[in-house]
Amino acid sequence: MTTNSPAFASGQTSDLIDPKLAMGWMHTARFLTTAAQLHHLPVVDVPEIAFVGRSNAGKSTSINTLTQQKQLAFASKKPGRTQHINLFSLGKQGVTDAVLADLPGYGYAAVSRSDKERWQRVMLNYLMQRESLTAVVLLCDPRLGLTELDEALLNAIRPRVENGLKFLILLTKADKLTRAEQAKILSITKLNAGGGEVRMFSALKKQGVDDVAQLLWHWSHPEGVNTGKTEPAGVTPETPAPATPTED
Repeated sequence: MTTNSPAFASGQTSDLIDPKLAMGWMHTARFLTTAAQLHHLPVVDVPEIAFVGRSNAGKSTSINTLTQQKQLAFASKKPGRTQHINLFSLGKQGVTDAVLADLPGYGYAAVSRSDKERWQRVMLNYLMQRESLTAVVLLCDPRLGLTELDEALLNAIRPRVENGLKFLILLTKADKLTRAEQAKILSITKLNAGGGEVRMFSALKKQGVDDVAQLLWHWSHPEGVNTGKTEPAGVTPETPAPATPTED
């Protein structure tokens, strides 16, 4: 669904990219690398956008819908068990405009407390220390609203948000709600977003897909021009490996 939104945020071009071009750019997403620890990730000198959220919030489905690739982000049959960060590069072949970071979901009970605590430390370190991190997309099931864990994540990134980090709360599975329910939860979430962007999103109905693609493009191209880097200079991947399954 294409929207006629004004400029997404201060400091960005007011001329929105054509949604078809934005979606074409998203379609270039390809696997870069996977890592279980922050120090194992390659150095990136282009904007990096992280997708985070509770297990079963629809993260994998949303990434696959935005990139128009059915299995770019794999949905695990056992949510919460995978504890890796998967990186995907965006841009035409040989050039990287941006990187998507797919972080495992949180809040699922089927892992040990020690595993949960270890991964929480890894996630916190990533959110607070990753220098290339430009934006965070927090996926949330609107039927549940922002949970305590979601609020904790937003509080953790608040210092970086004050220094320019962008963030978007993506209310997934919008097709499960009536229009009136969507309007209500959208209004409530905007009040709690602390200045971040909020969008309704449905992979099934393709609601919000064009809008989010445009937003991510503009966040990755703040000057409105192609500032991509060749892959050898900016994001040299480690030994190629299949993407680690992540939970939906």
